[in-house]
Amino acid sequence: MSLGGTPARERGLTALLCAAGAGLALLAAGRTWATVSAENAITPFTQHLTGGDLGGASGALGWAGLAGLAALFATRGRVRAGVGVLIALFGAGIAYASTAAVQRPNVLSAAGDKSALLKLGADPALDVDLWWMVSVTGGILLVVAGLLTAVRGTRWPGMSARYERAAPRDAAAAEDDPSALWKSLDRGEDPTARRNGRS
Repeated sequence: MSLGGTPARERGLTALLCAAGAGLALLAAGRTWATVSAENAITPFTQHLTGGDLGGASGALGWAGLAGLAALFATRGRVRAGVGVLIALFGAGIAYASTAAVQRPNVLSAAGDKSALLKLGADPALDVDLWWMVSVTGGILLVVAGLLTAVRGTRWPGMSARYERAAPRDAAAAEDDPSALWKSLDRGEDPTARRNGRS
């Protein structure tokens, strides 16, 4: 299961899949997924329901997918493979939640929560938009990205490789450069460790 090219290229392409999947889920969550209308009711009404109105699970999982994207770069080895499994689960959850959200009982329940008119004996018509399919597509992309990370992620380079080589130079520079001292503190380092080691 390979995307071809170097491990770094595989990681980059997988990250793009992950970002695209989470982005599609978040984009779709704010769009209209279903329209409920009752033209023959005593008081005719029409409701437009977004993905958020129909539960919002896909949007929440989309944000989780973005967090997984950040973790994909920040981790390595088996931890990264575990992150891949989580990303795949987020994607599967988005696909399932999006499909369940547009089922008639769920749509009518959500519409009833927004308007009491639906409970006055109306027999509403239901029109489902295609934005829920966009959300499902985002979930599928996340599943693919997660599986690729779980299977191939242990071979990919870590973000910290170059940082670890630069850390000793940064620590030495911090002794003479006040701005470097603050930067090392921001990274959570102890800039006095090297100095104390010399004394």
